[in-house]
Amino acid sequence: MKYQKKNSTDSEVPTAALPDIIFMLLFFFMVSTIMRDTEVKVKQELPRAEQLVKLERKDLIVNIYVGKPKSAMLGTEPLIQADGTYIKLERLGTWIREVRSNLEESEKKQLTISLKVDKDVRMGLVIDIQAELRKVDARKIIYQSPKKQE
Repeated sequence: MKYQKKNSTDSEVPTAALPDIIFMLLFFFMVSTIMRDTEVKVKQELPRAEQLVKLERKDLIVNIYVGKPKSAMLGTEPLIQADGTYIKLERLGTWIREVRSNLEESEKKQLTISLKVDKDVRMGLVIDIQAELRKVDARKIIYQSPKKQE
C-alpha cells in the first residue's frame, strides 16, 4: 500500500478578532483626540497662575450656592444656599462655626469655602458674603465656574 504525502498547507490567518481590535483602536482614538474648534490668529500671552494648589481633601470643601431661587414662591431676590437649605447672610458665620465644630482640630484650618455664584447676582452680595466669612476667619475661598459649553 502506498502512502501519499499531502503537500497542501493551510496558511490562513484567523481574522475573527480583527473587528474587535479595530473597534477598540477606533474607540481609543475617539476618546483621546482633542478637537480644536477655532484657530487662534492673534498673539496671546496668558498669565501664569502661581497660586494654584491642588486640593488634596475634597471632603474639607463646603459649597455655598448663591442665586435666584427656582421656586417663584421664594421671590426673585438672590438667596444663599448652604447644606441644602437657605440661610440668611447674618447666619452664615454661625453656620461656618457649626461646620468647623464637626471637624478635627487639625482639619479646621484646612476648611475651604467654595462659592458658586450665579452670573446675574450683584457683586455687592458677594462682597457681603466675603465680609461675613472674614469675621469667622474663613479665608480660604475658591470661586467655581463651569467650563465653557460648546
